[in-house]
Amino acid sequence: MQLGYNTNGFAFHSLSDAIEIIAELGYSCVALTLDVHHLNPFTASALEVNEVAKQLHRLNLSCVIETGSRYLLDPRRKHRPTLLDDDCDSRVHFLYRAAEIAGDLGASALSYWSGARPEGWQGGDDELFKRLAYHVGKIEEVCSLHGTRAALEPEPGMLVEKMSDYERLAGLVGSRPGLTLDIGHLECVEDKPEWEYLSIYQDVLYNVQLDDMLPGRHRHLYFGEGSVDFARTFAALREIGYEGPACVELSEASRNAVETARRAKAFLDSCIGT
Repeated sequence: MQLGYNTNGFAFHSLSDAIEIIAELGYSCVALTLDVHHLNPFTASALEVNEVAKQLHRLNLSCVIETGSRYLLDPRRKHRPTLLDDDCDSRVHFLYRAAEIAGDLGASALSYWSGARPEGWQGGDDELFKRLAYHVGKIEEVCSLHGTRAALEPEPGMLVEKMSDYERLAGLVGSRPGLTLDIGHLECVEDKPEWEYLSIYQDVLYNVQLDDMLPGRHRHLYFGEGSVDFARTFAALREIGYEGPACVELSEASRNAVETARRAKAFLDSCIGT
């Protein structure tokens, strides 16, 4: 697998410095979160995108595009609008542009999520799942056109939170959409151990996010601070022959980014060697 680190954990670094450091620490992949300060998809020129592509190539780094930026679309409302909102145009534009950038960078996948239910929503979930199913089909088409794969991430507190929600969506789409699995999220919301889901969904598993977490508490923790069994998790990834991105996501560690990324790499190396 391609061990990597998410640039949202380097929020106080320039993108070029973050990528350089991630490579220096021995990672082979970068999870690039497009954001206001990291290759803003609405302002980045073709030249800037090309410079990042050249840097990744020079450092022999693979890439996955992440779209979980908090205030890129609305400086006052975190993660809004979503694909579920009536005013979803800017989110759709963002994801389509992200797919284009993913293609330009040679990224293996574009990771995205459903979003939370609209603020003040009075209707049921049936309508929201129909809206989401429509967008998922379009996003998968656009990603395919750009030579990358769409990978939907179940996220605590969002419409698609659990794998049962994902299966409900898959029934409307007509097939299982490409998938991002965050190991911590599985620990947070699911009843079964996370490694079981790695096996069940191996055919559509395009991206893995690595962080620790506690049941019922959505906070990304450093390894060992939660209850995830990483030895068993990595054993499952080996068993299914997973070769895609597996990137650390610790955005709250940006104040101590370099040391945290260094410690994380040592931890992951010990897991792989187990």
